[in-house]
Amino acid sequence: MGGEAIGSADRVRQVDVPASVRKLSTLTRIDYADTFLVDVGPALRTAEQCAREVLEGAPLAIRTQLLSGWSSIGLKIGKDSPTGSVLGWQVRQSTPDYVLLGADSRIGMPGELLFSKDGDTLTFATLVHHGNLLARAVWAMVEPAHIRMVRHILDQASRRLRSGPA
Repeated sequence: MGGEAIGSADRVRQVDVPASVRKLSTLTRIDYADTFLVDVGPALRTAEQCAREVLEGAPLAIRTQLLSGWSSIGLKIGKDSPTGSVLGWQVRQSTPDYVLLGADSRIGMPGELLFSKDGDTLTFATLVHHGNLLARAVWAMVEPAHIRMVRHILDQASRRLRSGPA
């Protein structure tokens, strides 16, 4: 993964996954991980507020595509959670600086999304466990679309976060 700049204003870039991201995971094993950095401007928001803007603030067509995609790869999205949820992902941990969202899987491929805020930068990481060969094969097929979608929704959210009220 390099530091390739993405987006018209170079707001989103994929970076190597820091050890600090892996340490926050609750997965039994991480078989796939990626991390993106995005400029969200100086707005005073918590990591969870940023996560909500990235996922729940996306246009309806994008939210529908995300929910459909997650369901089609076996993620258990939308289940009620005593700790709350963000677009169907269970809130597993939340502090002002980071929020860890998680989803169990019907096919042995649980995943987590980590949003971490540091100044003007939001870090977004995807962490996936492949519990079997089916899960590994499914992820291999969806990984390219996943990366394209992450870049797209982060670029769109960056525009909203930098221009909207805190």
